[in-house]
Amino acid sequence: MDYVNFGNTGLKVSRLCLGCMTYGDPNWRSWVLDEAASKPLVEAALDAGINFFDTANMYSLGASERVVGSILRGTGVPRDQIVVATKVYNAMGEGPNDRGLSRKHIMEQIDASLKRLGMDYVDLYQIHRFDPHTPIEETMEALSEVVKAGKALYIGASSMWAWQFAKIREMQKARGLASFVSMQNYYNLVGREEEREMMPYCAAEGVAVMPWSPLARGYLAGSGVGSRDTERARTDTIAEMLAVKNKPVLFDCVVEKSENCFPMIPSGKAHNEMILPDFEDDIGSVIDEKGKVLV
Repeated sequence: MDYVNFGNTGLKVSRLCLGCMTYGDPNWRSWVLDEAASKPLVEAALDAGINFFDTANMYSLGASERVVGSILRGTGVPRDQIVVATKVYNAMGEGPNDRGLSRKHIMEQIDASLKRLGMDYVDLYQIHRFDPHTPIEETMEALSEVVKAGKALYIGASSMWAWQFAKIREMQKARGLASFVSMQNYYNLVGREEEREMMPYCAAEGVAVMPWSPLARGYLAGSGVGSRDTERARTDTIAEMLAVKNKPVLFDCVVEKSENCFPMIPSGKAHNEMILPDFEDDIGSVIDEKGKVLV
């Protein structure tokens, strides 16, 4: 496995990142796996050379962080050999301050995330969404303090308009604050709106991109979502490329948009059945022994 710089940072990560939303508590969502069922999938990712793991505080309301942290610690892999990312923004309780990007919520949630993960720091701390109800100055100063405190090494963002992302990064630079080094956005072969502004902006600025749902929630892998009983589906040559056997093509199309692109590999109960029948085999079909994404 080859490891490349994460955007303009000196951090080395695998070109594929394991998305961990499907690991946690099945009581939160029926398709979520508990720790016992999640363990072999995380271990398979490690065996394939993946060193990059992404979760969030709201996944299974904290249980995902507990499960992922427990599994990673149990593998015996040194903490400095893995890259762990988590997020903040969504509601974690019923109180008025249990959500959003206020200084109060950020400071409370970074400590809660670290406790659940069983770690002293996270490599990447991301805002899960843009918060229109909190001044961006308050949010970015709080995030910068999290970095200065050593609780996060880098900060990133997810799913917002390109103008919002650009405005925030310019403000961070002007104030000498820790700056966003990554954008986790919705991007795939059927969701290409990001190609208008966000992807070009990130490429120009050296910002790492972490597309979530690169297979469009399984649609591009033939999950059955949507109708394929059309004349175009039966006759268009592109239809064959969108079959399960050609998932590597779909990942490659996303990765090739930018050398700083790190798509999220999904793997969980639903994905085992309709996207990744065999996680280890799937990893092997997507990347070769040198870590190159195959076509």
